Amino acid sequence: MCYTGRMKTSTHEIFEELFTRYPALEVCRPDVRAAFDVLASAYRAGGKVLCCGNGGSASDCEHIVGELLKKFKRHRDIPAGLKGRLASAGADGVQLAARLEGSLPAISLVSQIGILTAFANDVGWDEAFAQQLLGIAKPGDVLVALSTSGNSRNCVLAATLARALDVKTIALAGEAGGRLGEVCDVAIRVPAHETYQVQEFHLPVYHALCAMLEEELFD
Repeated sequence: MCYTGRMKTSTHEIFEELFTRYPALEVCRPDVRAAFDVLASAYRAGGKVLCCGNGGSASDCEHIVGELLKKFKRHRDIPAGLKGRLASAGADGVQLAARLEGSLPAISLVSQIGILTAFANDVGWDEAFAQQLLGIAKPGDVLVALSTSGNSRNCVLAATLARALDVKTIALAGEAGGRLGEVCDVAIRVPAHETYQVQEFHLPVYHALCAMLEEELFD
């Protein structure tokens, strides 16, 4: 079930700022909100985010995961229980407790070079992301698939498997949406067709989502 509660004031402000700064993205408003609901619901239930894409979209996967695993705009406390256990470990534990930042679990599938190249060589590139999902995804997780055309075969097949695994799916694509727009639970179709222009719109969208999640999930 999606988290559809009222957003915190600060979260709502980030959401609105996206469309103020990028008016062309107004057409994506309901889908950005739906993506936030899916992601917030997954994190509240103990799930994680997995990202896949190719080329520039692969770099976006790394970027998204980097924003989720550490602070993005504001301080994030680590859990109080963990802080207490670290304090009992002595000076090193105290230092860790003071310097670590709260984290939202996320994995970039594109960075797992060993399994990607092994499977692509032995079986095929089209099914490589799906193979990774088979091993590490669990029900309640979320797959974020980035493809400017929406038709990247390895992303489409990953989304197909994700739905069979009861993993929610979010697509970041261009205006046409492509096959990903058909198979994913939520599809954010930014208003552009040229690859570089689609990617330019993807960045503020996922930045907003990361910032909203941080505001929503950390006090």
